[in-house]
Amino acid sequence: VQLVESGGALVQPGGSLRLSCGASGFTFSEFNLRWHRQAPGKGREMVAAIGISNPPTTYYADAVKGRFTISRDNAKNTVYLQMNGLNVADTGVYFCNAHRQYGDYWGQGTQVTVSS
Repeated sequence: VQLVESGGALVQPGGSLRLSCGASGFTFSEFNLRWHRQAPGKGREMVAAIGISNPPTTYYADAVKGRFTISRDNAKNTVYLQMNGLNVADTGVYFCNAHRQYGDYWGQGTQVTVSS
């Protein structure tokens, strides 16, 4: 089982990034997918989630609602997080997570730094 995030970078306030998370080793379409982040010195928080239904249901933390969009491509075993209007508070390590009953997998994280 493997989840590999990519797309993290240094970006200026107001900028955009798209994170990707490629999965292998499990039935991707059967898992709910989440993006979490961990800011320096803080705990991990979930920022977005997407379900397995068609069309999938989505959830966003209040801090990112209206700026972030989560999506999934089951044909490519990939989940995305489009992040717009980034601000300094969005800085952190972003992790993808595949979850269902009796299964919970995590990636190693990708660093997002928002700074001028």
